[in-house]
Amino acid sequence: MILSFYGGGFATVPAYLKDLFGTHQVGAIHGRLLTAWSTAGVLGPLIVNWVADRQEEAGRHGSSLYGLSFMIMIGLLVVGFVANELVRPVHPRHHVPRPDEAKEAADERREQRESA
Repeated sequence: MILSFYGGGFATVPAYLKDLFGTHQVGAIHGRLLTAWSTAGVLGPLIVNWVADRQEEAGRHGSSLYGLSFMIMIGLLVVGFVANELVRPVHPRHHVPRPDEAKEAADERREQRESA
């Protein structure tokens, strides 16, 4: 069940990025997001193992090896959640217009110049 949530979240990312940033360069933004995601996929286990090794050196064993790792991961998730909440959609004036919208805008500007 958890894996289906992961896949569902993964499938909705392009639409989420399009809603936030528009369609222009959404592929490049998605690529950066996937790079960050894969970096976290590599660094997460490295952090957990490093902390568990330090805990073992300190004389802990069993599940107590992972308590600190768990708290660190919770902290990182909170930071990620706050960062995500601070992201705001890009104002539509920064979106690249569709060809028909660009033509209409150019026609409006031309009419305004001619009437002035």
